[in-house]
Amino acid sequence: MSKDVMQALAKATDKTLNQGRKTPKYGFVILVSEFRDYDGGRVNYVSNGNKSDMLAMMKEYIARCEGRYVEASEDIQ
Repeated sequence: MSKDVMQALAKATDKTLNQGRKTPKYGFVILVSEFRDYDGGRVNYVSNGNKSDMLAMMKEYIARCEGRYVEASEDIQ
């Protein structure tokens, strides 16, 4: 996937989600890879935030998917 295509996806996604706000309300990450080629292939990444914030967002998402995330409002016994 070319850099130009990834940038176009990001621009269209940001325009749709944030509707031209000077300060975006919604952050996003787009990962693109060929199906079934995750180990030997390349995963292309684009987002509208800085990498450290987007990495934290992805880590939280993965933890939720794996059942490792505990809501802050829940009592921990």
